[in-house]
Amino acid sequence: AHTLLFTVNGLQARTFGIWTLLSSVIRCLCAIDIRNTTLYYITLFTFFMALVHFLSEVFIYHTAALTIGVMAPLMVASFSILGMLIGLQYLEVEALSENKKKN
Repeated sequence: AHTLLFTVNGLQARTFGIWTLLSSVIRCLCAIDIRNTTLYYITLFTFFMALVHFLSEVFIYHTAALTIGVMAPLMVASFSILGMLIGLQYLEVEALSENKKKN
């Protein structure tokens, strides 16, 4: 049987907390200024990072099990990536129409 090593210390917990806080600030700023293309891509990247992080903990490092506590952020990241990729098409169409109006 595979045993988990409990090596998480306070520093790692605080670092993960700050990373989560930073991601939420970026996501809130994107929600406020959804037409900011650079911020949109940065926000999309935060969801990719979260997805890769949780998948690697489950399938590569084996430090997490597929419980509801891990499945929830995996689903949020996956659905958010899908939604943002769909929204990206509208953002690009809007940018093209703005360029046509200027010319």
